[in-house]
This record gives sequence, C-alpha cells and structure tokens, in this order.
Amino acid sequence: MKPDLNSRRPIASRDAGWAKHAAAFLAKQGLSPNFISVLSIVFAMVSLIAFYLDHLERGLHVVNMVLAIAGIQGRLVMNLLDGMVAVEHNKKSPVGGIFNEVPDRITDTLILFGVGLLAKNMPYGMDLAYWAIALSIATAYIRTLGASLHCGHFFIGPMAKQHRMALITLGCVACIWYTPVFYYLLIVMNVGLVITCYRRLAKIYVHLQKNPVQ
Repeated sequence: MKPDLNSRRPIASRDAGWAKHAAAFLAKQGLSPNFISVLSIVFAMVSLIAFYLDHLERGLHVVNMVLAIAGIQGRLVMNLLDGMVAVEHNKKSPVGGIFNEVPDRITDTLILFGVGLLAKNMPYGMDLAYWAIALSIATAYIRTLGASLHCGHFFIGPMAKQHRMALITLGCVACIWYTPVFYYLLIVMNVGLVITCYRRLAKIYVHLQKNPVQ
C-alpha cells in the first residue's frame, strides 16, 4: 500500500450524493470545518450519556442503545463532513490540523469509556476500556509519526477508527439482547488495536528502510 500523502482517510461515502449535498449546505451556512469537527464531540457525548444511563439501568434499554448508535454515527458523519467542507469548499484553516486530530482523540475516549461502563461488572472490564482508549490514541500517534517521517499516513486496520465504531455499533445492536457483549467486544478490539499498531509501525519501518530520512 502506498502512503497517503494527502493525509485524507479513504472513505467511500465521500462520493455519495447525500454527503456532497450536506457538505455544500454546511458550507453555504458559513460553518467552518473546525466547528464541524467540534460537533463530533457533542455526538460522542450523546453516546456516553446513553451508555451511562444504561449502566445505571435508567431509561429504556433499547432507546439507550439507539441513542448510542445515533451518537456514534453522528460522530462519523461530522468526521466526514469537516474534511469535505475544508477541501471541496475551500475552507481550509491554518489550525485545521489540530481540529482534525484532537476532537477524534476526545470522541474515541468518550465512546470507549461509555462502552467500558457496560463491561464494568466483568473481570477487568473497565481496564479493557482503558487499554482500548490508550491503544486507539497509539494508532493515531503512529499514523502521524509516519507522516512526520515523510512516510505518509497509513490508515490500515484491522481496528482503525471506522472499524472500531462499526464494531461498537454492532455491539449496541447485540446488546439489546445480550448486555455482556461489550466485554467480549473490548477483548476483540484490543487484540485488533495491537495488530493495527504493529502493521502501521511495520509499514513505516519498511518505508524508512527503502527511503531513509535525510
């Protein structure tokens, strides 16, 4: 795989009509890509609150899981649209790189912490969530490390951001019938994150061996 020198995650839905129309609408309203990035944190908070309420056994279980899914998908949509508004509608900002990365780390932390609350009663359930948070940050660090070493951005998985969110979304559906699913989900996620960190580091290592930084 060639490094992504443009630092844009390959997303198929970027070419979808609804995404193009949504990005055009947001740009026309004068919303900046940085503001849209911050909105992803609001959606992640919705997921966290839903997980927290379910942890306390308050509210309807199914409603909580639907809200959690809505928050997760809203976060991903904001992640998609901020880049589209910035690039396709020429609204790039000198500080865009900060808003492109930092909100993602916050949203990962909020959502994974919420997942941990629903695995808390299982052995080391919350510890698994903390490990998933740390490893998620590590995958992003390794990706940006590769870019800083002129290797480009490697977005490979098996547990990149979109894969983590897809797994949690499926977990929310399964959780409607089997709440402990999040415990096993976190185990799978952590194994996948370790593999992802290794694969990204290996890509950087091979690239540097062939193209030493001067």
